[in-house]
Amino acid sequence: MSHCTPNHVLDFLRYLDQFGKTKVHLHGCVFFGQPEPPGPCTCPLRQAWGSLDALIGRLRAAYEENGGPPETNPFASGVIRMYLREVRDSQAKARGVPYKKKKKKRSHLKSTAVTVTATVTPTATASTSSSNTTTTANISDGCSRFLPMQSPT
Repeated sequence: MSHCTPNHVLDFLRYLDQFGKTKVHLHGCVFFGQPEPPGPCTCPLRQAWGSLDALIGRLRAAYEENGGPPETNPFASGVIRMYLREVRDSQAKARGVPYKKKKKKRSHLKSTAVTVTATVTPTATASTSSSNTTTTANISDGCSRFLPMQSPT
């Protein structure tokens, strides 16, 4: 991967286009700009922008997870971001539907704090004192989180 450049990534993305299943109308097509064309045309099938964006995101993460420095990540290059932006905009124009960035969905459930209590009773040891230790965690997204057990004070 050390020899991979953003140009190699661009070549790969252009190569993938030939296997796409998304009809992208050309400027001269009578259906250009129509979200739901009434008939068939000879415009090419291309890779959908969302698929390319998701692929690049996974490759970017995989590069860094496998020890690649973020500064040299060919998948995070500005050239790649610009290419994806151009693909997104051209596909949106061809469909006649401008691209609008989706707002992040807010959880319809309010974040509530839940107290989780754990009681630890020591087993038979040299010490004869018994103490209970309580651990509390805030659960706001449905995932359990446990704080380290605190020693008795």
